[in-house]
Amino acid sequence: DGPLLAKALFPAFEAARGRPTVPLLRYLQTTERWSIEALHDLQLGLLRRLLRHAYQHTAYFREVLDERGLRPEDSESPADLHRLPLLDRATVRATMDSRLSGAGPAPTINKSTSGTTGEPVVVRYNAESRHWRDATRWRGYGWGGYRIGMRAFHYWGFGPPNPSWLKRQKSALDHRVKRDLYVDCTPRGEEAMTVAVRELVRFRPQVMVAYAAGAAALAKFINEQGLREWDEIPVLVGAERLWPKDREQIERAFGPAFETYGCREVMLMASECEHHSGMHTSMETMVVEVIVRNPDGTTRAAKPVEIFVGVGSDRHNLACPMIRYVNGDLAVAHAEGQCSCGRGLTKIGPIEGRTTETLRD
Repeated sequence: DGPLLAKALFPAFEAARGRPTVPLLRYLQTTERWSIEALHDLQLGLLRRLLRHAYQHTAYFREVLDERGLRPEDSESPADLHRLPLLDRATVRATMDSRLSGAGPAPTINKSTSGTTGEPVVVRYNAESRHWRDATRWRGYGWGGYRIGMRAFHYWGFGPPNPSWLKRQKSALDHRVKRDLYVDCTPRGEEAMTVAVRELVRFRPQVMVAYAAGAAALAKFINEQGLREWDEIPVLVGAERLWPKDREQIERAFGPAFETYGCREVMLMASECEHHSGMHTSMETMVVEVIVRNPDGTTRAAKPVEIFVGVGSDRHNLACPMIRYVNGDLAVAHAEGQCSCGRGLTKIGPIEGRTTETLRD
């Protein structure tokens, strides 16, 4: 039962595992309505905390700040991050050990990016960062109509199966309890599409989470075959740009489409609200910058409507800080100002692609 899962079982399950997901989610649902000035103040306080910790307990950031004659308390606004160098993929890989905190907290999560550009990155972060990431995802998905306890159809890419039988069983149980159904979006033939539609009809989802191109391909198949037999299902898409023509197909086949933007290094960076005029950034968990690199090596903030490199700083990852991390995506900058939805969070988007559109096998 969805309401029972949302109001009792899920909060109890998370609390039993020591995860404050629900309290953090409630907090984020409050702060999203703060003024931009209050949000900047919150960002500044957390940024100073991160810089102070990184300076005192990591060799890499102590050297970086000392070279520039900076101290953590010198920051007077999140915009002061421009005085620090960008953290590109090569530097991330080369500085893993020197960015590890010598005084804790210990990293509890280790993940690797997909490496589609030929440069996979290993990311290590602590429990605090993980808790904020989970709550931020639920908050952003909620703007698209996805609530805890809903039956969710995940049309996503599948990685290799976990070699551990116990972990596979644990994952399957987790999906059943959370009312999640996962279908591989990678095969795009008629037979695979037919199976996906059959599963959709059988499962009767209340929301769909999908790769943008996968959802668009399935939607086009449904529209061409005249297969829709369900009421509106909101579709949250990510991993790729949601093109206008694909949005039209998705909304005709399923229901309203909501674009999300994230990367494995810092997770959900921005999400679209019901007004579909850009994506709100996750200001409480990170500083998202859209920056222009000048010929002399300096950087500046991109002006509204300019398309330039996106940069993220996870302010809750104290185990192995990633400050001003460049993930290679090209994003459109927006002017600050309150959205029609009433949220004060800054916006970016759409995401236009990557600095290099090369896939390496």
